[in-house]
Amino acid sequence: MMKSAEIDIVDDYLRLCEERNLDEAAKYLADDAKLTFPGGVVFTNLPSMVADAGQRYPRVQKHRTEFIVGNRASDGETVCISTGTLDGETLWGTSFTGVRYIDMFIIRDGLIHEQYVWNDLSETGVAPLLVQRLAQGSAS
Repeated sequence: MMKSAEIDIVDDYLRLCEERNLDEAAKYLADDAKLTFPGGVVFTNLPSMVADAGQRYPRVQKHRTEFIVGNRASDGETVCISTGTLDGETLWGTSFTGVRYIDMFIIRDGLIHEQYVWNDLSETGVAPLLVQRLAQGSAS
């Protein structure tokens, strides 16, 4: 795999987020960073992103398998894409493994300005179960 500064930034940022070392992870984010997750949910800081995820998953980990780095034709900004799988557990004890994900990062001046997250959690049946249980207000 080709290494680049952008890959190092993204890999370290994702690792620090998983470890919940948010202060260190935030050093990779621009002041105006926008983090967009499935369903169009947008966060502008890591504590709010982690708090939201904590309502569904006490544990989730990304297994990064590939990175792709290039420049956007529209503005020349650097794009770094991370692909791999997710493993984790829901608040109700439902485990999941091998769920595909893609994260796309827009990097400028060594900082992450945008993160876009896509995954197949809804395809596995985990996400609909979460929505149903949250709507019922039940953790049983």
